[in-house]
Amino acid sequence: VTLITRPRRFGKTTLLSTVENFLDPACAGHPEYFEKLKVWKSEQSRKCYGTIPTVSVSFGSCKGMNYAQAVRGMISGLFNMYEIHNELLKSEILDAEDKEAYRSMREKLWHRENNNIEMAIPELCRLLYKHYGTKPVILLDEYDTPMQEAYVHGYWEELTAFIRSLFNSTFKTNPYMERGLLTGITRVSKESIFSDLNNLEVVTTTSEKYSTSFGFTEEEVFTALENAGIPEEKEHVRYWYDGFSFGNRKDIYNPWSITKYLDTGEYGTYWADTSGNALVSTLIRHSSAKIKSEMEDLLNGGEICTELDEQVIFEQLGRKRGAIWSLLLASGYLKTTRHEMDR
Repeated sequence: VTLITRPRRFGKTTLLSTVENFLDPACAGHPEYFEKLKVWKSEQSRKCYGTIPTVSVSFGSCKGMNYAQAVRGMISGLFNMYEIHNELLKSEILDAEDKEAYRSMREKLWHRENNNIEMAIPELCRLLYKHYGTKPVILLDEYDTPMQEAYVHGYWEELTAFIRSLFNSTFKTNPYMERGLLTGITRVSKESIFSDLNNLEVVTTTSEKYSTSFGFTEEEVFTALENAGIPEEKEHVRYWYDGFSFGNRKDIYNPWSITKYLDTGEYGTYWADTSGNALVSTLIRHSSAKIKSEMEDLLNGGEICTELDEQVIFEQLGRKRGAIWSLLLASGYLKTTRHEMDR
């Protein structure tokens, strides 16, 4: 199981959609989507095309004001996941009991029943494995959105207990999973929801792995400007949009900002306008005088030196000094100019 964290509008959802369309047999009718891409040049990768079923779910719309609303939002995402795999009802391999198990779980999700819901993903994996003869890949997008909402609105303990049970059944004790891929903005602490998950690899903004897989490098941006016939805009584009750092790469551009600029031909704060930022603004308002002073230094173009723990521990956000900077770094508001591990 791999968890990749990146700020919003960096293509996390697009990546998971691409993986789904490349692997899933139900999407295998369009090799032209990939034939001109690097992935198609690898014989090993081409052999995977259209051969591995995927279980895809998003928690991006789970923004409830209370626990019940949040769980209903997550169940809605699970229902959409089941709807995608209606082909199982026509399977000649699944027996009547298997199809009834599919209908029963889908019906339960349709009625937003919170009863044995933690088995929704493992059960779908079992059915897909029996139908295709291949263990599926689980793709979970915006896994941390419900938890950010729970922290802001005060139902953290209830929700994390539910998610811990869901993740344990999905990623720990699920014998029908080939691989799992989660994306989100923050790396929520292992103690909060991943306590039972020993097979988790975490890739954060300071990790070297996948450092150029999200966002555009400067070379890619400048090539796009040349193809658009505006190479003279390179320095202006660098001034406006250069600044994100992943791993040791300091030249990562936000793809949302670049594509919006190429589309409109106008410079604007496109990335900054894509979120309500309730969690960030709440933390800054209630922070200490020292943190407010450091925030003023940053806003004036300065730097600060601080300890960071890339595991965002929501329970400590209001009282641990480095917690707010960890969140701002993960969210894309700050970048590291230099970092070293405390050994």
